[in-house]
Amino acid sequence: MNASKSVVGEKSPLRSRPNPWVGPMRFLAPLNRAPAGIAQPAFFLHNPSMALVVFLRGVNVGGHRTIRPSILARELSDYDVVNVGAAGTFVVRKPGSRAKFRAALLRKLPFEAEVLMCDGRDLIRLETENPFAAERSLPDVVRFVSILSKVGGVRASLPVAFPADGEWLVQVMASEGQFVFGMYRRHMKTIGYLGQIDKLYGVPATTRNWNTIVTIMRILKGNGTKDH
Repeated sequence: MNASKSVVGEKSPLRSRPNPWVGPMRFLAPLNRAPAGIAQPAFFLHNPSMALVVFLRGVNVGGHRTIRPSILARELSDYDVVNVGAAGTFVVRKPGSRAKFRAALLRKLPFEAEVLMCDGRDLIRLETENPFAAERSLPDVVRFVSILSKVGGVRASLPVAFPADGEWLVQVMASEGQFVFGMYRRHMKTIGYLGQIDKLYGVPATTRNWNTIVTIMRILKGNGTKDH
């Protein structure tokens, strides 16, 4: 990935200092350490390579296109579905055929919706390729991952800031496969700028914060069995 790193809070973030995303990514500490003196299991309770992670696009936003994700997960219990949050995010531990699961999911929805999927093993890789390890955490800035409907070709040099002039509200910093990494500021106009990621990559995308991604990784590793 060929981006240059930005410092959150500076007015011209794109020229601030060398980018840590060039070359190997920094390592993220394991998400579920065993207590001292107890060996960490070398296996997953559920095989993440078999699991799907499913993201609904544009549901439960501003009171529109509302669903009850926890109820939806229970209705799809034959697929061993775990709900994550309220935005329409699910870990599917026994998905079988993607096409069959997608059809079953769409039949349960009260409206048409875009369904984006990725393999669980691809998200597990983010545990060791944490793109935010070197970033400071600030109260008004949220680290995010956008999931692309398929691998898209970025149409600009990264990083990219929105708006292009003045104080940025969204920064797209790098991407890897289906995943786009960035940060946004809490602001009423931010959601509109997040929509620019579709145009930047030429495919539909949906966004989740980094904390949600970490929760998904824990579930994939068998460290969570109930709705979150």
